Amino acid sequence: MVAVGGDRCEGVSFRWPAFAVALLAVVLGACAPEPPTAGEIEGPRLSEARVQARDAGRRQVQPDARPGPAKQVLFGDLHVHSTFSVDAFMFSLPFFSGEGAHPPADACDFARYCSGLDFFSINDHAESLSPSRWMEIKRSIRQCNELAGSAEDPDLVAFTGWEWTQTGRSPETHFGHKNVLFPGLSEDELPARPISSLDTSDYEGQTPPPPFLIHGAAAVARVFGYSEYAEAISFMGTLSETPPCESGVNTRELPLDCAESAASPEKLFAKLDEWGFESLVIPHGLAWGIHAPPGARLDVQLRGDRHDPARQRLIEISSGHGNSEEFRDYPEYATDDSGHRICPAPTPGYLPCCWRAGEIMRERCGDLTAEECERRVEQAKSLALEAGVSPDLVFPDTTGDDWLDCDQCRDCFKPAMTLRPGMTAQYGAAVSNFEEDESTPRRFRFGFISSTDNHAARPGTGYKQYERRIMTDSRGMADAEVEERVRGWLGPEQLDPQQPQAVVHDRLFELIDTERKASFMYPGGVVAVHAEGRDRRSIWDALMRREVYGTSGPRILLWFDLLNAPGGAVAMGSDVAMQKAPRFSVHAVGAFRQLPGCPEDEHLGLSAERIAHLCRDECYHPSDERHLVKSIEVVRIRPQQTPGEPIAPLVEDPWLRFDCPADPAGCRVEFEDADFPESGRDAVYYVRALQEATPAINADGLRPRFDSNGHAVEITQCEGGFRTPADDQCLAPAQERAWSSPIYVDRLSES
Repeated sequence: MVAVGGDRCEGVSFRWPAFAVALLAVVLGACAPEPPTAGEIEGPRLSEARVQARDAGRRQVQPDARPGPAKQVLFGDLHVHSTFSVDAFMFSLPFFSGEGAHPPADACDFARYCSGLDFFSINDHAESLSPSRWMEIKRSIRQCNELAGSAEDPDLVAFTGWEWTQTGRSPETHFGHKNVLFPGLSEDELPARPISSLDTSDYEGQTPPPPFLIHGAAAVARVFGYSEYAEAISFMGTLSETPPCESGVNTRELPLDCAESAASPEKLFAKLDEWGFESLVIPHGLAWGIHAPPGARLDVQLRGDRHDPARQRLIEISSGHGNSEEFRDYPEYATDDSGHRICPAPTPGYLPCCWRAGEIMRERCGDLTAEECERRVEQAKSLALEAGVSPDLVFPDTTGDDWLDCDQCRDCFKPAMTLRPGMTAQYGAAVSNFEEDESTPRRFRFGFISSTDNHAARPGTGYKQYERRIMTDSRGMADAEVEERVRGWLGPEQLDPQQPQAVVHDRLFELIDTERKASFMYPGGVVAVHAEGRDRRSIWDALMRREVYGTSGPRILLWFDLLNAPGGAVAMGSDVAMQKAPRFSVHAVGAFRQLPGCPEDEHLGLSAERIAHLCRDECYHPSDERHLVKSIEVVRIRPQQTPGEPIAPLVEDPWLRFDCPADPAGCRVEFEDADFPESGRDAVYYVRALQEATPAINADGLRPRFDSNGHAVEITQCEGGFRTPADDQCLAPAQERAWSSPIYVDRLSES
């Protein structure tokens, strides 16, 4: 477990009674932990021939004439965790069948040799980063860049950042997760401390034990042979040693060794302003129902200083935790005449979990009177509504199978678990804030990217569909005995099988309750930039101007341009104002089919043992043959023009669809919006390029089975634990895809 160090008691081999050992460890805080280390990067820069060949494979299919200077497509991953993140560390432990620590250094070797990326970033949770861990991350990122060759033509660019991980129990207090990135590398270009989202008021009366007690407990665990769990305890002890920073003090005046926090977006942006560095703040995973409470909506982040358009230029719409692109008009916000939330009835294609809770209660009524049964059915529905992200805990003795596919999107591509429609990218493009200036409504203008959100320091895992438990974040209990112990220790107890019960939230239990989540874990996507060079500044500038797109994993090539903008053609990510009908062009080329194994010269940079450990002997290994692009879909969104305007009619998905010829050279289409001049509305346009169907991990989610009436009757979860065999990749056909950044077209008034 090199990521979090060992101990300074290598010679401890005493055969004292357990009580004496425990007492000594607790009283003296025995065996203080070593400072954490980010590990050492093994592989040097790739050969010039390898880099040139990779670039040439993209340039040879690029459109002849495009707006602006000549650019090239580069691929990266801007959302990667090492086991410096506490959740990643937990998933590395034996009870999750973990493979051990993956420190930040692993990410550099994996990106360079396994996934063949051009750039990546480390984004460990700020809530998990002690001052020493933050220093180690910066050291590792510098080392990765130093090995990349010249600054003008590196083979790999590594960025530094962290994740601001906020969750709220109510829609009004939930803002979601954001990655914070910086272009610089030196100490005077980076904050001295990461900024977490922790709000101490949320933990009233829950004071953690003193650090010496935590380290003492870790020492006891080591003495009894539980070294991996000792490291986990020490991890918590190290975090508890860092005092919180004083509030109300300029961030540049705070000491280096305090834990800094900002409980809301506006506080985060204010602290970044105090540092004064260039930065990107990228919201991600917003539609995940495992974090976002029912009813959560992006509207609350368009108010006041909660949105900083200069920093929030991009949104991650797809990751290894699912697709947050697609809006669905689910009856998530049903209310009665008094405005109280009520449980909506199922609709074709959607089963509410609150409704399913009522049906589970009905199945348990047994000898109850009909009147009492119905009372408890309604009670179960109400409690499930109140349970927020954990309606299943209304009946703690149930399994995921009992809940069928409730609250899941049945027709989404690789959906996020328990999709929250009001937090999707399409909803974000449609919603407007009229409260501050009704004549000029406030709106989001995000570029679209994808990344992995990988928690094992493996950037860009989506190049092949293999090793589900390793190349995705699918995790689960190692065996039935471990599961029973953990649930008995942390999970709630079913007090009466015929009685639904109120849910008491336990954050740790919610984190480790992975049984259902594993069916919504994917290898993850990549972000592509149209950059003027391979260097750090060129990549950063492309991100800032939103000339970016995301893919679900494969290295699909995509160009999307507005041809007749005032002043000439503009690329994806642009915003323009015009009167005439906008005319667009799209060019998409399928990803290279992959060869098995790794290129022969990969072993020249990494040892065979490291290739086997990190890459699992499967690397990005393109053949000369490309997948076919089967179709181009165009999505048109017309943002709200009046307060309260319904969102569903504004999202036209797809607005246009073009079937593509079976041409390995790709697919080219042009189209225009003849309705735009007379519509009187602004419009947002983006495109999807869909490849031919190929097998993909978890493409069928919970693998539901339906009866003749379309009702779900059974699911087959793809679990990360012992119930689903490790060699079952849970494959199903999927059309991998690329999403362009939108082009925002405002209607220019004729005056």
